[in-house]
Amino acid sequence: MDTMDLLNRREFSGLCAAVGSLAAFGAASGTASAAENRTVKFRDGAIVPALGQGSANLGKGRRPQAEEQEALRTGLSLGMTLVDTAEMYGSEEFIGRAISGQRDRVFLVSKVWPNHVAGDGIPRACEASLKRLGTDRLDLYLLHWPNGVTNVGHVVTMFEKLRSAGKIRAWGVSNFSVRDMENLFRIPQGDRCATNQLPYSIGDRAIERDVLPWCQRHGMPIMAYSPLGGPGASVLRDPTLARIGAAHGCSAAAVALAWAIRNGNVIAIPESGSASHVKENAVALSLTLTPDEIQTLEAAHPPAKR
Repeated sequence: MDTMDLLNRREFSGLCAAVGSLAAFGAASGTASAAENRTVKFRDGAIVPALGQGSANLGKGRRPQAEEQEALRTGLSLGMTLVDTAEMYGSEEFIGRAISGQRDRVFLVSKVWPNHVAGDGIPRACEASLKRLGTDRLDLYLLHWPNGVTNVGHVVTMFEKLRSAGKIRAWGVSNFSVRDMENLFRIPQGDRCATNQLPYSIGDRAIERDVLPWCQRHGMPIMAYSPLGGPGASVLRDPTLARIGAAHGCSAAAVALAWAIRNGNVIAIPESGSASHVKENAVALSLTLTPDEIQTLEAAHPPAKR
């Protein structure tokens, strides 16, 4: 077996941590940091790092909370200042504690569960999220799923009221298909949708068939959840990612994330409760894959056929 096939995420940790430290030094010394270079712009002009942090399983006791909070803060220090959560995750209070004293540095995203959209459910859910997060505003508020939502116009109206009241800066959706997006854009003010959060990774390229091109045509960036393959980070065991990572002196995770954010219209939100893994992930902000490397990765992981 080729030696490169045996290289894994842990073995790259030291190298990636060193690169992450250099990125942080660059920011502190006034040079252009990786995070400043690799950003995504929303249609309202807001600019965010192309690499943020997810939180679906944080604060659940898998690791000591102090360790997970340190991981999140490490990400903030390395420029991964977009933090994604949701009322359904049960991680909002954890996030609130982790970002305490740093709220103004964070682009904070949360989501409302579809069961809570009827009547005045959205403003009530938003207030509850704000309380748990210990803040007075969200930078982005998303409808978590379209499932069971029969009146999307009402959702838009409630979101717009929250925006006018200063409770949220912008709103968007998650897990919307092309048909869902087209229906949304037919609704008055529905085209104010800032983003669509979707599953996307080198191992799951399904959205490239339809909804990703649709969003691109409408100038709308997407947020990619599970950019490392979801539970178990399955794509990180891929030998092609390991070989390309070895060539760059970084981990398979950094390669997978660099691929996801390669075009400037995708914000990837990997989750990690380990500071060392966060440092590895942050390397993606400064990692540029060659056209040949991108072609090799995509040949090894073609989109699933319909």
